[in-house]
Amino acid sequence: MRAGAAPLVRVLAVVMLTLAVTTSAVDAAQWAWLGVRIRDLSEQEMDEISSRHGMREGFGVFIVDVMDGTPAQTAGIKTGDLVVAFEERPVTETRVLQRLIAASAPGKDVRLTVLRAEGRRRLDVRLAVMPRSVVGERIGAEFGFVVRDAEPGASTALAVSVVVPKSSADRGGLEVGDVILQINELGVTTRDALREGLADAGLEVPLRLTVRRGGNRLSLILKAPGA
Repeated sequence: MRAGAAPLVRVLAVVMLTLAVTTSAVDAAQWAWLGVRIRDLSEQEMDEISSRHGMREGFGVFIVDVMDGTPAQTAGIKTGDLVVAFEERPVTETRVLQRLIAASAPGKDVRLTVLRAEGRRRLDVRLAVMPRSVVGERIGAEFGFVVRDAEPGASTALAVSVVVPKSSADRGGLEVGDVILQINELGVTTRDALREGLADAGLEVPLRLTVRRGGNRLSLILKAPGA
């Protein structure tokens, strides 16, 4: 895991649904939401964009997927778009876009500049309140771990698939393959229960997890992000 830190961070960025990366304590009910999956550009993609569009340096955030019924879809954002500016501020990587959205209020109208094959286009977007299920996903991501949907035939849907190096989850001893049994005092057996438990937990206090690792049952405490 640790040798592949950079690829894991990119994987996490794709899994997060425009989840803002911030160490400040924010009321989860007030998180703004765009409704896309995003990733950073590779060096090769940067070079190609710079060459094709005549820019001195290729940069931006790639839209991997636009979710149905979201502010992004309503505004006309498309899969494959490259977000290069947020309210005229350059967007050079996923964290920049995530933080700019995090600093905005739900219901706020913002202007995104996207780059397409035919050139730049400005799109007006009204940000929405982040759905509770997505709040749970984001909180897990803020602590530095991801639980993905189970593969067909898998024995459990709640096995940890990504732990970001040097994150709260990593420092707290969480490992890929651990099966989450409890969040704080709440037993979780489904993805929905997991998301609810994480949404209730918040970011301001440590997260207590009970996990199964092999034949052992372990209790872990993950420090609040930024603590």
